[in-house]
Amino acid sequence: MQTHSLLALLTGLYVATTSVTAQPRPAKAPPAKARNAAPSALLPEQRLPRTEPETHLRFLASDELQGRRTGEPGNRIAARYIAEQFRLLGLRPAGEGNDYFQPIAFERVGSATMATLTLGKDTLRLGKELVVMAGGPSTLSGEVVYVGYGLTDAEDGYKGRDVKGRIVVAQGGSPEAKGPGEIFRASNRKRQLATEKGAAALIELYAESIPWGFVNQYFSREQVSLPAPADGGAPVAHLWVNNTNNQYKQLKEPGQSVTLRTSGRPRSTAPSANVAGIIEGTDPKLKDEYVVLSAHFDHVGVGKQGGNPYQPSDSIFNGARDNAFGTVALLSAAKSLTQQRPKRSILVLALTGEEVGLLGSRYYAEHPLVPLKQTIFDLNTDGAGYNDTTLISVIGLERTGAKAEIEAGAKAFGLGIFAEPAPEQGLFDRSDNVNFAIKGVPAPDIAPGFTAFDAAIGKYYHQAIDNPDSINFGYLHRFCQAYAHMARLIADRATRPQWVAGDKYEAAGKALYGQ
Repeated sequence: MQTHSLLALLTGLYVATTSVTAQPRPAKAPPAKARNAAPSALLPEQRLPRTEPETHLRFLASDELQGRRTGEPGNRIAARYIAEQFRLLGLRPAGEGNDYFQPIAFERVGSATMATLTLGKDTLRLGKELVVMAGGPSTLSGEVVYVGYGLTDAEDGYKGRDVKGRIVVAQGGSPEAKGPGEIFRASNRKRQLATEKGAAALIELYAESIPWGFVNQYFSREQVSLPAPADGGAPVAHLWVNNTNNQYKQLKEPGQSVTLRTSGRPRSTAPSANVAGIIEGTDPKLKDEYVVLSAHFDHVGVGKQGGNPYQPSDSIFNGARDNAFGTVALLSAAKSLTQQRPKRSILVLALTGEEVGLLGSRYYAEHPLVPLKQTIFDLNTDGAGYNDTTLISVIGLERTGAKAEIEAGAKAFGLGIFAEPAPEQGLFDRSDNVNFAIKGVPAPDIAPGFTAFDAAIGKYYHQAIDNPDSINFGYLHRFCQAYAHMARLIADRATRPQWVAGDKYEAAGKALYGQ
């Protein structure tokens, strides 16, 4: 029997199993602390069987799903499993063709095998001073055109410059870019604009905060990218040059000539999908507003795809913590909120492509299934793991306007809140919540309890040993209950949450909601 057939059979068996688990059944009473704190002993989240989250996680993080890498069969099986759970719970399909899927035709981008850039007497080479970001095979010679950051048509950009068929040089990053996500998003915008302008190649002078060694290693592996716009043509040859010590500043000067050779990066299709279902609210007016519950279900795959060392005896990066944990919380919340619906409507959104650049959420933000203007909040759940099972950690708690509800949701199940863990990591902009925030939607990230990126986190984060048998299932159960209760409280609150004054996403929120 071929692997994909076996996996399909296993999926069917698990769906059948959970169809039994999903039926109401007597459950153990919650701990005394949770009983005293919870507003009602009858809420569905309090009746959630302890074994149900465990069952979901053991399937989603099983070896059979091969690390759920975007574009691979295990990822598609995970999406199907989630969709069938939505169907079992009675969620209304929010995807295409009256189904739960929002298909995305990702591209798989292979690694380059050769690249050189000759500048005077210097020859820069792939794997040393150069990385190839995109584009097909190219051999080009000519004078370069410096366009500043290469992000706009303004005075320090393309204004007054005809770059059709020319080699464009841009400064790396952007004036605002601090973390990796912002740097990569700026780079993608530069490539898109250079392509639109008809440039033959784009060279970025890289001198950003991410060490060059990491950049070199990361872009020497296969990547997955969003599909190019249908009318945008093939992307230009795009390279980063290590300009950490400003040693190639002459590339900014007029009259500089270079010769560029690159094998390019081969592209092929890598289909995947977000999974989305709707729970209609009960209030005649508020049901036209939506709270999005989101979590990514993809992980990094098998072997070299994982990007970290592994043993021949265990080469599967199961991703139990990141993010089968959050996906299970999403399914648990969907069940609770279906059994007792809140005032506002809920969009339950399982996202693909997070590990390859937050791509599933970025695609959704550009192609929303419910109007963003009617989306009042995104309660995202994602994390690297936990080192404190008495807590839930929240990135963006103080910024996104629902602090009271989030704290109450955790307290109802005996858990504390730890706000803004590991601020040096820039975590707010490193998960799917940021793509909602960019559009103006208040969007914190709810993570398993951690207070710092310490050895307990690093032991499992993107490691092959992050498998189901290493999970504290009692903590998973309480986390799922608390997440569902937070969602209920936010969906039932009288007023919309608002960005705090002065937040960097406040202006986007005012523009979105017409404030």
